[in-house]
Amino acid sequence: MKSKTTAIWFVLAAALLAGIWLAEKFLSPAAPMTASLLAGLRAEEITGLQISPAGVREISILRTNGAWLLQKPLVYPAQTAAIQTLTAALEKLVPAIRFTASDMRSHKNADSEFGFDSPQFSLVIEAGNQHWQLLIGNKTAPGDQVFIRLVGVDGAFVTDASWLELLPRSADVWRDTALVDAAGTCDWIIVTNGTKSMEFRRDATNQIWRMIRPLQVRADGSRLAAAVQKLRGSRVAQFVTDDARVDLNSYGLQPPEFSVWLGRGSNAVSAVHAGKNSTENSGQIFARREGWNSVLLAAKDVFTPWRSAVNDFRDPHLCSFTAPPAEIEVRGENNFTLQQRGANDWAVAGEKFPADAENVQLFLKTLAGLRVAEFVKDVVTPADLQGFGLATPARQIILRATLGDTNSTLVHLLLGATETNRILAKLADEDFIYALKSDDLARLPEFGWEFRDRRLWNFSETNVAQITLRQNGKTRQLVRTAENKWSLAPGSQGIINPPAIEETVHRLGELTAGGWVGRNLSAPEKYGLDTNKLSLAIELKAGEKLAVDFGAELPQSQTALAAVTLDGERWAFIFPPVLYQFVTTYLTIPSNAP
Repeated sequence: MKSKTTAIWFVLAAALLAGIWLAEKFLSPAAPMTASLLAGLRAEEITGLQISPAGVREISILRTNGAWLLQKPLVYPAQTAAIQTLTAALEKLVPAIRFTASDMRSHKNADSEFGFDSPQFSLVIEAGNQHWQLLIGNKTAPGDQVFIRLVGVDGAFVTDASWLELLPRSADVWRDTALVDAAGTCDWIIVTNGTKSMEFRRDATNQIWRMIRPLQVRADGSRLAAAVQKLRGSRVAQFVTDDARVDLNSYGLQPPEFSVWLGRGSNAVSAVHAGKNSTENSGQIFARREGWNSVLLAAKDVFTPWRSAVNDFRDPHLCSFTAPPAEIEVRGENNFTLQQRGANDWAVAGEKFPADAENVQLFLKTLAGLRVAEFVKDVVTPADLQGFGLATPARQIILRATLGDTNSTLVHLLLGATETNRILAKLADEDFIYALKSDDLARLPEFGWEFRDRRLWNFSETNVAQITLRQNGKTRQLVRTAENKWSLAPGSQGIINPPAIEETVHRLGELTAGGWVGRNLSAPEKYGLDTNKLSLAIELKAGEKLAVDFGAELPQSQTALAAVTLDGERWAFIFPPVLYQFVTTYLTIPSNAP
């Protein structure tokens, strides 16, 4: 019994040793490899790929001029990004294991066992004069690796199987689904709609778009950019047919009902043609890319922006500056000229006071922001100019790049007749008549004095000796005795808040008008100014006296009109709202005060 047990254990040990020997001999390959499987391959040098999935027609692609193109089973642009992902993976493909030729011969049916007699894929890679062919066999038992044979090299390899997901099993997987070429920029666009067409060109110097057909006008660059971006971002919803002999007329594509051409220089970069609406999906339309036979379906709204009327593509901004203005001349009932003396330094010609640079910039911003409410007429006769009040404009605004240089005119705007809620306008160098909203022009200053620097004075509360308040026939004097300390002068009565008065006076020292509303006030009552309204007289330690008188309140703005004397002239202005709240709270005389 004991000898029988010993024999059994001997047989088991022999079988185990034999199994280990067989595993080492036939199943255990060489140590893992670190060298690339495709020695010398560089992704950027690959010029062609032929992929033959099992049971499917060959998929062949070729790279020309940096772009990939399907060659088989059809000719059509390919998806560059997907192909580049595959070529990068092929360059980095490193086998985990290698089986030598001897290892392969040890298997009676190695090709069948590894899947090389009926491979999943056959892959041919071309790079200039070099080429490699891979046969992709079965996956290993766990499924995370795959057997590969490199034709011309003895033996076989095992690699990670994840890269197989990058291989297409049909040409449609690699077809470019873009409606137009998305690469690069375009500097001309042609849109055809039946017998009508529009053509746009972008100036190479200033990059401004112009329409040159059917009108020669400035184009709406933002609208064009948005329409091109939408077109380039759109994708094919479905490839309908690739038959070159198909009747294109049945799809509304011979001739196309609508086309958009994008070009650069003398070359057309890309074009797409639109035909009939799909009967199965009202939101889709039949289309075809220029140069390719395939009929496809695309979203109809992609073409909606291009179906707009001619005037919708015109630049809605009335004025366009190609350089910063140095002179602004306004002619009309009230003539004035603004001149730039230095960076952010402007003056009103003929006036001693400085101009408010911020107000000048606001004027230019408002002018640049004027939008056409209506394109009134494109072919203008002298009778039209007379009828629209533009033969003798009511107002003209001229912007020049150089002071006094009439040859450097940037904009010459003519403003004519005022109609209900609109004003007719024309640019001197154009034949077109526009309509502007009256409210838009109402924001433009009418007088040169409106551009006076809005800063009235500048003093520190530490330099103030006293303030005299007059209101409703009463007088109160406040004397500054120290920092944050104020007292009532002899003969004045009431309750005061010294720290709050200090802050109010501090803000008064930096008084800046909200805007000028009158000069040389011959009728002060027009601004609500009278002797019963609040008046502040500020006396500085050096003896200088400053005064501000308050007029009509502006409830919606939570402030009031006020007046000061500057250079011997009375000026009315809008008092700053926040400071007005301080003044009415801490520097007024209550009606019940003695």
